[in-house]
Amino acid sequence: MKKILAGLAAVVVLAGCGNGAASGSSAGDQKTIRIAYQAFPSGDLYVKNQGLLEKALPDYKITWTKFDSGASINTAFVAKSVDIAAIGSSPVARGLSAPLNIPYQVAFVLDVAGDNEALVARNGTGITGVAGLRGKKVGTPFASTAHYSLLAALDKAGVKESEVNIVDLEPQDIQAAWTRGDLDAAYTWLPSLAEIKKTGKVLISSRELATAGKPTLDLGVVSTAFATAHPDAVDAWRKAEAQALNTIASDPAGAAKAIGVELNLSPQEAQDQLSQGVFLKPADISSPEWLGTEGHVGNLAANLVSAAEFLKSQQKIDAVPALADVQKAIYVKGLPDVLG
Repeated sequence: MKKILAGLAAVVVLAGCGNGAASGSSAGDQKTIRIAYQAFPSGDLYVKNQGLLEKALPDYKITWTKFDSGASINTAFVAKSVDIAAIGSSPVARGLSAPLNIPYQVAFVLDVAGDNEALVARNGTGITGVAGLRGKKVGTPFASTAHYSLLAALDKAGVKESEVNIVDLEPQDIQAAWTRGDLDAAYTWLPSLAEIKKTGKVLISSRELATAGKPTLDLGVVSTAFATAHPDAVDAWRKAEAQALNTIASDPAGAAKAIGVELNLSPQEAQDQLSQGVFLKPADISSPEWLGTEGHVGNLAANLVSAAEFLKSQQKIDAVPALADVQKAIYVKGLPDVLG
């Protein structure tokens, strides 16, 4: 809780440095969109690099702020300093649950976690499976999809969380701690995952956990207040993200070149990392399996409730939200027309 309050205070200070208004409601103020992004291979970075949203919405001032994990993005939403964000499904499940109860909605599926998130044991530790993590030091960003997947992997292997020394580290800090030899294992995502795999062994990936009933996703969320005030801007953002998905499918080399710039990777490295994720076709996002349509919200809502149930069983949240409440938090206005 201290970490949450400290983070919240920091975000409030940051918010105070700007005009603090998403809509530019005061007379003469320019309309703004404050976007939180994360440095992992996705169409969101293509949208940023190519300025797709800026081209679509020339009347808006658009700011992109980098965050290291979903936990800090949730704190920013609580502070009302973010309008749109790329965030993992586990942090979203937390955000929609007590005590946070964040008023935001899921409006896009950026990717489904595959081999781009994984649990890696350091070479020389003698760890050959998840059960071997008992008594070991494992790093992961708390309240992230990786943290959720680590807990799911331990549960699947019959290992109690209390039997493992789990430490809260952001991806770049995991990489540094790994280099120093401070960790026995880590659950993280690309690009830090690629670095630790060079001197480690993958024990289980998020793709395997998805098959076992614990899928994780990277989602695009929008504050309810912003979606209500700026539905056309939300449509423009969804169209830009859909364009990015189409480019990843039709021109992976071109997409990788742009995304590589954002991640400081070569085009080939970026393309290799992109190939490890699962990217939907835009039309599939409005299918019953994912977001669904108006009047027929998709199975993503049930997926988030299932994630919340698991988090509650792990005593990470106070209560599981009702399915009906989570369904209201799925933004399907205009689908599938917006996505084409």
